[in-house]
Amino acid sequence: MPQENLSSAENFSRLMDQAIRLPGGFRIGLDGIIGLIPGVGDAATGLASLWLLNEAHRQGLPKSALMRMGGNILIDTTLGAIPVVGDVFDFFWKSNTRNLRIIEKHRLKQARAESRTAR
Repeated sequence: MPQENLSSAENFSRLMDQAIRLPGGFRIGLDGIIGLIPGVGDAATGLASLWLLNEAHRQGLPKSALMRMGGNILIDTTLGAIPVVGDVFDFFWKSNTRNLRIIEKHRLKQARAESRTAR
């Protein structure tokens, strides 16, 4: 993934999962806040999270990584839709942060492989 795309992915993940610092150092983002809107909040944030999945696909991440990312979004969207318990879950699951880690892990593997072949 080119650096500018990774920066966009990092910014998106931060906005969705960690944009607001609460007392005690805990961070929340738009995903948890928008998820509080009954009926549409979790669907809207799930759809927004598909942007990161699409970006990973465009950059050639393997199908196994894309499946894990899709699973994270599905878990977040499905469990987040449960009244009250799902709202609390939204603040802890942070699927976009998890998906960003998958992207970063793939980039690191790719860089190591390129480094080995360049020797």
